[in-house]
Order: sequence, then structure tokens, then C-alpha cells
Amino acid sequence: MNALTAAEARSFADRWLPAWTGNDPERLAAFYADDAFYLDPGAPDGVRGKPALLAYFRKLLAYNPAWVWEQIEGIPMEDGFLNKWRASIPVGAHVLEVVGVCLVQLDAEDRIRRNEVYFDRTPLMSAIAAARASKAS
Repeated sequence: MNALTAAEARSFADRWLPAWTGNDPERLAAFYADDAFYLDPGAPDGVRGKPALLAYFRKLLAYNPAWVWEQIEGIPMEDGFLNKWRASIPVGAHVLEVVGVCLVQLDAEDRIRRNEVYFDRTPLMSAIAAARASKAS
């Protein structure tokens, strides 16, 4: 396999990123290979395989049903692309704008075989703590 062009990365992201919104983990998991590896700050050791990935997505999307992801830029890399993204994440009464990157590598059937997500989650964790504190008071 080769790197996706920027246009191919955009096309893939235009189909894949909307699946992160709306609490439909089965729809999202359909983009991933059966033996996919996924890692993000909430799963720093990663999860491997569709059953584990689906369980993780069920929990993650249920907690964040209204967040919205969009691609800023797709940068070609081996077997896929580096996805620079922006997420609008509702937390309490506010919407937090987060920018990060993730690597996306595809298998021969254009399903994600490796997806590693990186961003500074300090502002997100602070916003969640503030929202929880305002509910408690």
C-alpha cells in the first residue's frame, strides 16, 4: 500500500469522522478492521480487535454523543494519512474546541488497521471537572 493523497485522505475523513457523532458505535466500528489497534489518551495502552474496540466506542460515544469532528488537514504517510483534526466537544453549558492529530493506517480493504489519537487533554479534563463541580453545588 501507499500513502493516501491529501484529496483521498479528505474523502476518507468526510465519511469516517461523522461516524464519531451521534452515539452509533456500530457505525463507527464498521470503519475498522477486525484486528485493528486503537489508542487515545483515555486508552493509553490501546485496544486491539473489533470486540474490544466496539466496547470502548460504546462507552466513549455514549459519554460524548454530541461532539463533532472535522478534518483540518490530511498529510500523506505510509498506508494512510496523518489526520489533523478539530473537535467541538460539549461539556456542561460550554463547547470546547480541541485540536489534535491522529495517525490512520488502512488495510488492503480500506478499513482502519491502526488509529492513534494525540492531543493535550488538559483543557478537556479541566472543563469536565468544572462541569461536575457546578452540578454538585
